[in-house]
Amino acid sequence: MSLVLNLDFQYKTTIEKLWAAVTDSEKLAKWVLKNNFKPIVGYQFQFRAEPNEYWDGVIDGEVLVVEPPSRLSYTWAVGDEKHTVVWTLQELGDGKVNLHLEQTGFSNPHGLAGAKHGWSAWCGELEKLLAQ
Repeated sequence: MSLVLNLDFQYKTTIEKLWAAVTDSEKLAKWVLKNNFKPIVGYQFQFRAEPNEYWDGVIDGEVLVVEPPSRLSYTWAVGDEKHTVVWTLQELGDGKVNLHLEQTGFSNPHGLAGAKHGWSAWCGELEKLLAQ
């Protein structure tokens, strides 16, 4: 059984600025992890964290969908787990934009809970980045 994570975050920004934050490698490094991401369908990339005794710190990905400025999807693979991440951006009016995350492919509730915690923290960092 595959578990699904769905999260929504609202930001006071423009959709263009938010799109840049989820697709530009340098900006991604400021709120997620160091990476060599490029928003090109088929491009293979890595996010890199500090390795520890349980994990080498590498997240492998491949870009699946790029539809500026509203939809981005890529794979997210760590060890035997391979997920699909889909970001959907939607203008809400009044200078606000909704960022919806759907991550599919979790094999257990612990991974789902860990991802929810991680993305929530990272999206807090994204809010700080967008305020600059």
